[in-house]
Amino acid sequence: MNGTSGARALRVGVMGAGSIGCYVGGRLAAAGQADVTLVGRDRVVEELGRHGLTISDRTDRRTVPARDLTLSTDVASLADADVVLVCVKSGQTADVGAALDPVLRPDAVVLSLQNGVHNVDRLHAALGTRQVLGAVVDFNVVSRPAGAVHCGLPGPLTVARSGTTTGAAVVAALAAAGLEVTTTADIAAVQWAKLLVNLNNAISALSDVPTVELMTREGYRRVVAGLLAEGVAVLRAAGIRPGRVRRVPARLMLRVLRLPDPLARRLLAARLPTDAQARSSMWEDLVRGRPTEVDDLNGEIVRLAERTGTPAPLNRRIVDLVHAAEAAGPGSPGMAPGALWSALH
Repeated sequence: MNGTSGARALRVGVMGAGSIGCYVGGRLAAAGQADVTLVGRDRVVEELGRHGLTISDRTDRRTVPARDLTLSTDVASLADADVVLVCVKSGQTADVGAALDPVLRPDAVVLSLQNGVHNVDRLHAALGTRQVLGAVVDFNVVSRPAGAVHCGLPGPLTVARSGTTTGAAVVAALAAAGLEVTTTADIAAVQWAKLLVNLNNAISALSDVPTVELMTREGYRRVVAGLLAEGVAVLRAAGIRPGRVRRVPARLMLRVLRLPDPLARRLLAARLPTDAQARSSMWEDLVRGRPTEVDDLNGEIVRLAERTGTPAPLNRRIVDLVHAAEAAGPGSPGMAPGALWSALH
């Protein structure tokens, strides 16, 4: 399955078979690049066992039959994995690391496909000498019924350079599966840039509108710009230099967001999804009644702001609004731009 005659297939485990885990694991399995084991919730495993795994984007759709996947709810099923892709929410990382530690082989490589900037450290703390690599997912995937996941916004997968044979093998397999893979010696800068992008996840969750609408409606764009401006200022005060935000310097993106509506739409058009299904993972969590990652995204800016004495009232308030929505139960409050702006002030 790895394309080399007579060679053993790369064994890839996915810890956290949600949208990203199923999409990346499904791409690997569909392309014959690995033997894939998906570990997830009972509901997900049952659904995939019944329907198989369907992966799609704007141009392609394919289904991986359940017989071509190993489906499990038990972390012990990852004991023989060469590589484990950790795709759980940030709040679960420490517990997942502790569960993986007695299971994984000493030479297994762990790849964190998670939001936030601290998950590699959390996994390192649990997994000892095993190699843990950071990665940044710059594409958007949402779950659909009947074992389907859909990529509505394409983008690269950036992986920290490993220097090991297994690390190189998984990067090659991901690329051969059709993903746009790049490697970097400075994954932290890319993670901080992605965190700035992810500050708008909360707006998606609270508004119940697709990602494209956040950028094409001036009222929502004003909120995005406000959160991003605070994030840029806080990182600067903390001495942190993020990479580019979707290949654009953060300050330039901020200027574009603040332009008059027609001009901003025109300049953003090339970087917006044309797919109306593209939404944030935080929106999906809120709709399904699951805890969100707001504390590891906007909350990270709030903590840095406190440490550096930099104001970040919008990010602080958005954290409170998301937690209130979590407490209200499944579903998004569906806040219009004016209502959201007023609530933040």
